[in-house]
Amino acid sequence: MKKKIKIMNAEWNNNEELILQVEEGASILEMKPMGQMLVDSDQLSFIYVVDKDDDYTYISIPESTWPKLKNALENSAEVYITDQKDQTLLTDFHEELSYLIENIKGNSNYGEAMVEKVEALFV
Repeated sequence: MKKKIKIMNAEWNNNEELILQVEEGASILEMKPMGQMLVDSDQLSFIYVVDKDDDYTYISIPESTWPKLKNALENSAEVYITDQKDQTLLTDFHEELSYLIENIKGNSNYGEAMVEKVEALFV
């Protein structure tokens, strides 16, 4: 199983960048953004994939942060992850999230709850 790190908080940095705070104890040192996103329908989360130590780590972005993700999309704001020591830009975030949103709309393969939540906020 791949390692999963959960985002605990999302905050704006000077209203220009969205900063996603990883769970306490997690380190993002040497994480390399892969520019790829997935969906965890069971946990109602978007997953951003990073490489660390030649293995994938999943950054789980829960529904509680989605309103700020929507705002970042609408304003073309860069999205970063941080562990309070280091900060890393999540490359291709907008393209990947937009692609997922389009695929999820009306697509029961993602599960009824995921479709409803995405459509209610992003569509």
